Amino acid sequence: MSNRTLYQKLVDSHTVTSIDEQNVLLYADLHLMNEYTSPQAFAALEAKRRAVRRPRQQLAVVSHIIPTHAETPRVIRDVASLLQANNLARNCEREGIRLLAANDPLQGIEHIVAPELGLIRPGMVVLCGDSHTTTYGALGALGFGIGTSEVEHVLATQTLVYRLARTMRIVVDGVLPYGTASKDLILWIISRIGAQGARGYAVEFAGSGIGALSAEARMTLCNMTVEAGARAALIAPDATTFEYVRRHALFLDETAWRNALVDWRELISDEGAVFDAEFRFDAHEVAPFVTWGTSPDQAMAVDAQVPDEAGQATPEAAAALRRALGYMGLSAHQPIAGTPIDRVFIGSCTNGRIEDLRIVAGLVRGHHVAPQVRAMVVPGSGSVRRQAEAEGLAAILTEAGFEWREPGCSMCLAMNDDVLSDGERCASTTNRNFEGRQGRGGRTHLMSPAMAAAAALTGCITDVRTLEPHHD
Repeated sequence: MSNRTLYQKLVDSHTVTSIDEQNVLLYADLHLMNEYTSPQAFAALEAKRRAVRRPRQQLAVVSHIIPTHAETPRVIRDVASLLQANNLARNCEREGIRLLAANDPLQGIEHIVAPELGLIRPGMVVLCGDSHTTTYGALGALGFGIGTSEVEHVLATQTLVYRLARTMRIVVDGVLPYGTASKDLILWIISRIGAQGARGYAVEFAGSGIGALSAEARMTLCNMTVEAGARAALIAPDATTFEYVRRHALFLDETAWRNALVDWRELISDEGAVFDAEFRFDAHEVAPFVTWGTSPDQAMAVDAQVPDEAGQATPEAAAALRRALGYMGLSAHQPIAGTPIDRVFIGSCTNGRIEDLRIVAGLVRGHHVAPQVRAMVVPGSGSVRRQAEAEGLAAILTEAGFEWREPGCSMCLAMNDDVLSDGERCASTTNRNFEGRQGRGGRTHLMSPAMAAAAALTGCITDVRTLEPHHD
């Protein structure tokens, strides 16, 4: 057998049968569901009188439509949202599927909950009706989003008719500079290769810069790779991966763990494996990044100026720039630093983990949110929330003037009551800045948790490196 990439090894190990040169029937180890992409799939199964094939290999979570106000018990008051939550509960009860409902102590965002529960392990194939399922590549699992009809197929068969992706390797060497994190790295990469730069590819990240990242930072990286059009994102499992999984997959006994490690250590791209495309980057070139437009690739270093039409490669790109600047209320050549903001949102499946909250708390300790800013911190899960409270992070955040919320997707996508008003400008740790993503007319600037914390304290987009002295 020829030298294979990590992606090819994962696909090969889960191929039930080959359909043709481009398509296989792929087995799924785990299928995750939420309240908004599963109802039609369940209804179709019920209409055909089919049962879920393997209920124990499913997990359902209520997260997108749930309010995050600090109230106990949590009550979904929006009629349409309550209907979605109730339908999911009914479907899960009928089919024997585990559900983390609104008041389950483990409830949270699916892409944060699943790794926390030890459900994501190297070598798995994980599917979910949500595009940011690419997150799980951080642990050496092949994860990707699927559509509603595909959700039905997975529920009925635990398999998926899968079109093979092309392969891409992105090598990042060096160490990220002071004031930057994996969020800056991925925004920088997307700005370099474009919002369609990885379209149709399964991307494998490699290099010393990737190896230096924590497991949680890798999740941020893989989460946002879909914003470059990627169909999957992968990082070969290493000691960092194994340590994270060991802490969370507590159900594995010592024998199972040792046997698993033998297999997991083989999950690397073979020497000499050929990729369809490759990029190489130097981590030293990364700066704190922020988006200026309405696509994640419309991003720049915080100490740069908003681009102009003359710098665009095509007339289409120039037109996109004009539209984005018009929507965002910005002008070409203006510095992005100093732009006043109204709201700060820290959370989401991109940056709602305990590591993110530790960074924010460390920056805001002893300071206070600017008086004109409303700042929210929404932990990614009940476990993250309890850990942050136990470590004293929540107290630091509330003393600094942040709202401390219950877990959920919250303001990431405005499917609940955490939304921006028309014209409000938000410093956000989320993954998308499309027009209206966080509320009709809302203006979103994507950035890292550290950058969002800096914006909260100063009331404007601020280079986090200016808040504290640079210690080499």
